[in-house]
Amino acid sequence: MKTTVYSEPVSSALALIGNTPMVRLKGPETDDGACSSGCGVDGESNNTSGGVASIYAKVEFFNPCSSIKDRICKAMIETAEAKMLLKPGDTVIEPTSGNTGIGLAFVCAIKGYKLVLTMPETMTLERRTMLKAFGAELILTPGSDMNLAVEKANELAKSMGYFQPNQFKNPANPEIHRNTTAREIINQVFDAPGSLTPPGRTCIDAIDAFVAGVGTGGTISGVGQVLKRVAGTKIVAVEPLASAVLSGQPQGHHEIQGIGAGFVPDVLDRNVIDEIIQVSNEDAYQYTRKLIRNEGILCGISSGANYFVSCIIARRLGRDKTVLTVLPDTAERYLSTRLFDDI
Repeated sequence: MKTTVYSEPVSSALALIGNTPMVRLKGPETDDGACSSGCGVDGESNNTSGGVASIYAKVEFFNPCSSIKDRICKAMIETAEAKMLLKPGDTVIEPTSGNTGIGLAFVCAIKGYKLVLTMPETMTLERRTMLKAFGAELILTPGSDMNLAVEKANELAKSMGYFQPNQFKNPANPEIHRNTTAREIINQVFDAPGSLTPPGRTCIDAIDAFVAGVGTGGTISGVGQVLKRVAGTKIVAVEPLASAVLSGQPQGHHEIQGIGAGFVPDVLDRNVIDEIIQVSNEDAYQYTRKLIRNEGILCGISSGANYFVSCIIARRLGRDKTVLTVLPDTAERYLSTRLFDDI
């Protein structure tokens, strides 16, 4: 597996974004294959080859601020600078469910921009505290509806003249995943022919399915476009059962922070998605705990949702197949949630 070793000092913490590691997970062998509460997908294997596929995960909490959103935050700000949309002394405003806010606060602190963030009041205390530590101003909107945070940010951007990156519409979002995340994945696959590529297969077609949750849609669109074109990979989207908007259901309250914004984002390329699987709150929590206790990976709740769906796909595909997913952030963002109620 290709790794990046920073043998010399870098010019800025921004240079530490990306080049995250990939790890093989134990997978379905460690679970019973059961949905806890109406996920609508049979967890049992229906493959004819026997066995289960291997599951690999790109561990995105190795980014400087411990989430995949560091990538898009740097990209959106630097794209705006290059287009002269952002200059010294300007204020940045963005609606965020947490990790994008932290990434923007990190980037803006380094570059010297003032940052205002609108976010649902349901976001965890850990996230709010970290944002304030970076110097960001927080404006909380009622409930968990991301639409309200978006409306408030739009209002202030217009009335105050603030620059809004607009992660849900900004083409720099999926572009950075095409240019970095997807390329890193391809490089890691090529550099691991002995472990990632089953007998009789080439490196480039070794990824049979890519599983990712949909928040802004940037990750699944950018990575999905590349993997589908290069490797013919099946792209599987993950969304909350309680707010399955992509599946045509009404928006509702859910507890899987980071995915399920309650609307279909503009940057989401729906054409790249082959299947959508819904995940209940309970299954997301349960599989996050499995990752922590069985794999030793201290990851967040959306990682558990991705892992749950990856296990379903792995049982379906069978032996000598490979499923790839992402672990977007760290469990340390969720210490005040019921993820840790049994401790």
